[in-house]
Amino acid sequence: MDNSVHRLKIIQSHLLARSSLTITDNRNGKTVEVSIKNGFVLGKDIGKLKNQEGENLMVYDPGYMQTVCCTSRISYIDGDKGILEYRGYPIEELAEKSSFLEVAFLLINGELPTKMQFEKWEHKILHHTYLHTDISRMMKNFHYDAHPMGVLVSTMSAMSTFQPEQNPALLPGMDPYKDTLLMNKQIYRIMGRIITVAAYAYRNRIGRPFNEPAQELNYIENFLYMMDRLNEGNYKSHPKLVKALDVLFILHAEHELNCSTAAMRHLASSEVDVYTCIAGAAAALYGRKHGGANEAVLRMLEEIGSVSNIPSFLEKVKAGKGRLMGFGHRVYKNYDPRAIIVRKIADDVFSVCGKEPLIDIAMELEKIALTDKYFIDRKLYPNVDFYTGVIYKSMGFPTDMFPVLFTIPRVAGWLAHWKEFHADPENKIVRPRQNYIGKRTRDYIPTDKRQKSDYFLSSVTSTRAKRREVS
Repeated sequence: MDNSVHRLKIIQSHLLARSSLTITDNRNGKTVEVSIKNGFVLGKDIGKLKNQEGENLMVYDPGYMQTVCCTSRISYIDGDKGILEYRGYPIEELAEKSSFLEVAFLLINGELPTKMQFEKWEHKILHHTYLHTDISRMMKNFHYDAHPMGVLVSTMSAMSTFQPEQNPALLPGMDPYKDTLLMNKQIYRIMGRIITVAAYAYRNRIGRPFNEPAQELNYIENFLYMMDRLNEGNYKSHPKLVKALDVLFILHAEHELNCSTAAMRHLASSEVDVYTCIAGAAAALYGRKHGGANEAVLRMLEEIGSVSNIPSFLEKVKAGKGRLMGFGHRVYKNYDPRAIIVRKIADDVFSVCGKEPLIDIAMELEKIALTDKYFIDRKLYPNVDFYTGVIYKSMGFPTDMFPVLFTIPRVAGWLAHWKEFHADPENKIVRPRQNYIGKRTRDYIPTDKRQKSDYFLSSVTSTRAKRREVS
C-alpha cells in the first residue's frame, strides 16, 4: 500500500513538472499536448487541432472573459479576495500615504519617485496645463448643454492635430515610439492638459469664462481652481476636499484591462498617435456600463427617493424589472477594496459640504442588499461607483461631470499601458477573429428583381411600435 502511494506521488509530481494539458479530439482521436504558462495555455497551441474545414481550431470567448491578451506589470487584482495592487503596492496603503501625482509616476514609470524625481515630475506636468488658444476657442464653440464627457473626448482627439510628430504615418522616417524623450513629453502634456480640458468643459457647460491654470497651486488644487473660481483673487479649495479628490483619483487611476484600458491598448497597437488613443479610451469610458456607472448610481438613488422605498425597489430588481447599479463587478466577487476607502472619505466631505441626503438611501440599500440571500448568492457587493457619485454630488459636481472625474485619473493608467505596450516586443496589432454564420457564395441580383428584406420590414415595424409606445 505504501509503495502504491509513493508511486502515485511520483507520477503526480512528474505530471505537475510537465505543466501541460493533453487534449484529445474525439472527432478523430488526435491527441495534442498543450503547454501551461503562468496559469494559461497559448492560443497557438490550441491551433494544433483543426476544425471541420481543416483550419486551426480557435477559442470562442465573447467579451474576452477567459482571454489573456498581454503581459503586464502595472496592476494586480484578485477578485475573489478583494485585492488591488499598483506595481505591488496595496491600494489601501497608497490611498493613505501617497498622492495622485506620485501614484501616476509609479504607474507610468514602475517605481515610486525620489524627492527630486517627484519635484521634476510635478513641475513638468504643471507647466503643461495650458491649452493652445485654438483649442480653447474650439471648446467655447460647443453647445452650452453639450455633455462634458463628449466635449472631453472631442477635444482630446482634436489635440492630435497639434502634435503631428506623434503620428508616424504623418512623418515617414520618424518613429516616436522609439524616442523615450518624445514619449515622456506627450505624457507631461496629457497629464497636465487633461485637468484643463475637464475644467473648461465644465465652465462651458455652466456658461462661465475659462480660468487659466495657476502655477502656484498643486495638481488637484489647480483643477478645482479652474472649475470653481469666480472673481476671487486668492481662491483656494478646502484642504479636506482637495485630499478627498486626491484619494478618489488614486482609486480610479488604474484597474487592469477594463474596457477603456483594453481600448487604449487596441488603438496603440495600430501605432496611431497617443492623443487619438486617449480619445478612444475616453469614449469607451463614456458608456454607462463603465465610466458612466457612478452617474447611473446617483440617478438610481434619486429614483428610489426614500429609505422606505428600498424594499419595493429591490423586489423589482429580483423580478428583472430594475437594475441595481453600483453592485457587482466583472472581476471582484468580494467587496471592492476601493469601495471601502471611498466610504471612509464621505465623512470628511460631509463635514465641509454638509451631508448629502442620498447617503442615507445608499447606506440602507447596502445594508439590506448585503443581508439578502438573492444578492449574497450572486456575490453582488458594492463597487467603487456606489458611493463615489454621492460624494461628488455633495462636493457640488453636477451629475454629468462624474465620467469626466473618472477620466482624469484613469489617464495615468492608460498612459502606463500605452508606454508598456510599445516597450513589449511580443505585442502585435490587435486582430481578433470572428465566428461567421452568414450566407456564402450568393449570386448578384439586379435591382428590379430584388425582394424586400425581412430584416428591413421587421426593423421598420419595431421602430413604429416603439414610437406608438412613446406617444
